[in-house]
Amino acid sequence: MNITLWIVQALLALAFLVSGITKVIRPSEKLRAGLPEFHPGVIRLVSVAEILGALGLLLPDVTGIAPVLTPVAALGLAIIMAGAVATHARRKEGKSVAVNLVLLILALVVVIGRLLLPL
Repeated sequence: MNITLWIVQALLALAFLVSGITKVIRPSEKLRAGLPEFHPGVIRLVSVAEILGALGLLLPDVTGIAPVLTPVAALGLAIIMAGAVATHARRKEGKSVAVNLVLLILALVVVIGRLLLPL
C-alpha cells in the first residue's frame, strides 16, 4: 500500500506542478480568454496553491519533516479540484470534469491512505 501511495503522490505532484507552472507563466490575456469568469490574479493564486500542494505531497515525507503535512496538502488539492469540477460542470465541459474528478479522487486516496498508513 505504501508503494501505491508513493506512486499516486508522485503522479499527482507532477500533474499539479505542470498545471500550476503553466498557468503561472501564461500571459494574463490567455488566462482571461480561457477562464473569462475569473480574474487572472485569482487563477494565478490557485496556480501557486497547486505548486505548493505538489511540493507538499512529496517533501514532508521525503525529508521526514512534519509528514502530517502530506495529507493536508492532498486535502487542499482535493478542495481545489472540487472547485474545478464545479466550474467545468457549470461550463458543460465533460472531459475536464472527468479529469478533475479523477484528480480529486486520487487526492482523497492520498489523504485517507496517509492518515491510515503513516510513514
